[in-house]
Amino acid sequence: MGIFDKIKGAIWGEAKAAEAAPAPSQSTAATTNPEPAAPSATTAATSPATSAPSAPVDIASILDAAVKKSGQKLDWKHSIVDLMKALGMDASLSERKELAQELGYTGDAGDSAKMNMFLHKALLQKLADNGGKVPADLLD
Repeated sequence: MGIFDKIKGAIWGEAKAAEAAPAPSQSTAATTNPEPAAPSATTAATSPATSAPSAPVDIASILDAAVKKSGQKLDWKHSIVDLMKALGMDASLSERKELAQELGYTGDAGDSAKMNMFLHKALLQKLADNGGKVPADLLD
């Protein structure tokens, strides 16, 4: 399993965990009509198997929650290292070099700043290409 697959697995795993738990958006919707709250929770428990593949995974909310859970001050929106740390992954140079190979980086791997900028942008684009909902300003 490659580094990208580990990242994707961590994010999609968090998305499935969020679906299994009462999601804030569902409980927010339920507050406008409190009576369907119980059926909504039942529907949420049964629908992930049918709706998960077609529903895009909200990358920003998952990574924001991962940062909060980590207890660290991480800027995943601008740093590949922070993004990987938020997911509890090894963000070492060797791991990032491996990810660079997977994502087709052709530049100098010794220029870690340039490589990191490429990795961040390429990773978010690949997540979007694989069904992730990534904020448009991060894909520019």
